[in-house]
Amino acid sequence: MAEIIEWPICTLRPQVVSANLVPYTRSGGRTLGGVEPATRTDLGFWSIDYGNVVMRNKTRASWQTWNAIRQKLGGNSGLIAVPVRSSLSAPYVSGRFEPVIDTEHSDDSLFDDDTPYVQGAISVVTDGVTAVGATSIRLRIINADANLVGVRFSYQHALYETGPVTEVDGDIWTVPISPTVRELIPAGSDLEFDRPTCLCHLVEDRGMDVDQNAVSKQAGPSVSFVEAVDYWS
Repeated sequence: MAEIIEWPICTLRPQVVSANLVPYTRSGGRTLGGVEPATRTDLGFWSIDYGNVVMRNKTRASWQTWNAIRQKLGGNSGLIAVPVRSSLSAPYVSGRFEPVIDTEHSDDSLFDDDTPYVQGAISVVTDGVTAVGATSIRLRIINADANLVGVRFSYQHALYETGPVTEVDGDIWTVPISPTVRELIPAGSDLEFDRPTCLCHLVEDRGMDVDQNAVSKQAGPSVSFVEAVDYWS
């Protein structure tokens, strides 16, 4: 399995994030009447843009991190898990942003390096197995608002967006999702709603070029990513 790094959003924080699902449609051409009917397929992919990543000249860590990521990716062949902001539509119980919390295990233990566990504010699991290529999913609410329409989540760095609900049975919601399921999702899997990520490539080999500005004492590069759909095939 390829080694996957994750974009360090706290060190290299973009001021603007654009994460959009690009639909994939097919057309058989125009009819004699000039109409060109299009059919939506089950395919599609994510396009993510980070705009104006703040890098001040006095903050060495941001420059070192940027350079290290650029070297690791080696152009648009490398893989990186890109965090996607989801708080504006996330199903928080309170109806407003809730941060993740650091906590201990049930037996009061920590990780081997004495760091705490991270517990998300939202807890939703799958109900049943979701097969590769599926276009809908059954979600069981453990701790979340009772509305899973138009939300985003990820599983193993595969990012999904839900549509209008098709069925509600108690705490189980059946919703359509886009894109199609990239990798089999086992029953009872914890889904990442608090900090979803998308596995991506750089759009172009020189996508992480950056200028050093001695006048403004900072740089604000932008970087564009495209979902690494080839990874799942």
